[in-house]
Amino acid sequence: MGSKRSRFSATFKDEAVKMVIDSSRPIAEVARELSINPGTLGNWVDKYRDSHPVEEEPLSVSERIRLKELEVENRELRMKNEFLGKAAAFFARESE
Repeated sequence: MGSKRSRFSATFKDEAVKMVIDSSRPIAEVARELSINPGTLGNWVDKYRDSHPVEEEPLSVSERIRLKELEVENRELRMKNEFLGKAAAFFARESE
């Protein structure tokens, strides 16, 4: 049996989306409160986010410098970790 398809006004959709976006509440919670399908509300929210992308502010000079420092530190730590893993494997084989 087919269920009756509900039609919602643009105002209702906008208000429902605002409830999710502005309050950062889960879609399922808002949908339950409004007695609508969470998938439907999720589609409305996705459409809103597609048409209203959030633009990030560019990094400041000090943030860019700090990011570069962290990238270098991360690379060094990965190399050290890889070396220690190889050394542990080598000594494990030697002790057998």
